[in-house]
Amino acid sequence: MISRYKFSLLLSIMIFYLSLKNADELNKVQFLNIPHFDKIAHFSMYFVLMLVIIFETRNSAIKIGSLLLLSIIPFLYGIFLEILQSTITTTRNGNAYDVIFNSLGIILSILFWLTIRSVYKKKFR
Repeated sequence: MISRYKFSLLLSIMIFYLSLKNADELNKVQFLNIPHFDKIAHFSMYFVLMLVIIFETRNSAIKIGSLLLLSIIPFLYGIFLEILQSTITTTRNGNAYDVIFNSLGIILSILFWLTIRSVYKKKFR
C-alpha cells in the first residue's frame, strides 16, 4: 500500500522538513527578492501535493465527492504543520494566511484536474 502512495509520502516528508527547517537558513536563500514569496511557496507545495495525491488515486477519484474527501488530507496536514511551527520551533510561527494559501493550492489543483479530465474524457475513464 505504501508503494502506491510513495510520491505523495515523499512530497509530504519534504514539506514537513521545509516547514520545520530553521527560518534563518531559509531566509538566506532569497529568490529574486519577491515579496511574500513564502505564500507562493505554500500555494505551490500544496498544489503539487494535491495533484500527486489525485494522480496516485486517479482511478478511484472519479467523483467530485471523492476529490473533496481526498483534499481533507493535505488540508489537515497543512494545519498540523502550522501548529507545529508555532509550538516546537523558535524561528517559525504558525500563520493563518499560510493555511489560506495551502487551501488555495489544494482547490486550484482540484479545478485543474477536473478541467484536464473533462478535456481528455476518454483517457481518464
